[in-house]
Amino acid sequence: MKIAVARYPVGRPGSFAEFAETQRQWIEEAAQAGAGIALLPEYLSLELAAVFDDAVRDDLHASLASLQALRQDWIDLYRGLAADSGMLLVPGTFLLDVGNGRYRNRADVFTPDGGHDWQDKLQLTGFEKATGVIDGGDALRVFEYRGLRFGIAVCYDIEFPLPVRAQVEAGARLILAPSCTDTAAGATRVRVGCLARALENRCFITQAVTAGDAPWSPALDVNTGEAAVYAPMDVGFPADGVLASSDGRDGWTLADVDFDALQASRAHAQVANDRDWPQQLLPPLRAARVTALG
Repeated sequence: MKIAVARYPVGRPGSFAEFAETQRQWIEEAAQAGAGIALLPEYLSLELAAVFDDAVRDDLHASLASLQALRQDWIDLYRGLAADSGMLLVPGTFLLDVGNGRYRNRADVFTPDGGHDWQDKLQLTGFEKATGVIDGGDALRVFEYRGLRFGIAVCYDIEFPLPVRAQVEAGARLILAPSCTDTAAGATRVRVGCLARALENRCFITQAVTAGDAPWSPALDVNTGEAAVYAPMDVGFPADGVLASSDGRDGWTLADVDFDALQASRAHAQVANDRDWPQQLLPPLRAARVTALG
């Protein structure tokens, strides 16, 4: 299967129609390249705040409230693009009002046959906590699509091993990580999280990122990082774990991922972190004992 991950330069659309046309162009390009799955970055929906007037656009809380009127248009857009392209689409995340003025950072999944589901971001960053209105999700999901099981870990979530491990134990062999980071340190943390999850679970991890500057947005003002597809650092895969990387290039980064080869590689593994995982859970290793040395 070929997977496309975006390094997406944040734009400033003047209308939903303009935003939708840009999305069509992106999705058509990925489909023409032969991709079966396309992943766009976290917070993509916040680009739509540009369509509002200055008073709304400059105020994150007002932007979030105003975006809700575009939710159905968002769903209809990507449901149609999935059907037209024949691809499974994860169009980043939408900050969704779930009641009482509280929001969840939701990653929607759209299939070519009209299927629609989602994974909410579980762990909140300092920025999200500081908004005072965003909540973490309360459910962890694994999706099955044409015989493939996959999960989603939104940005900060990929830095936590146990939820991803639970997804892998439920059969996921691919984790999609839409992300948005505004510092080099943040980009490195997400990248290292992706590499670590690929290593310890023997699975593929894909990461999409926002890029460029958007001074008009209180949330998307600065963006950094590289889109990439990661694999275990073992026999049959790149030594650095990177199957493909955007390397500073905006647009789609594509990689062919072979799940049969992934499974077969277990028999020749130099290390087997996934199989050896239970050993760290032995009772004597669950807590460290302090020993005085004088």
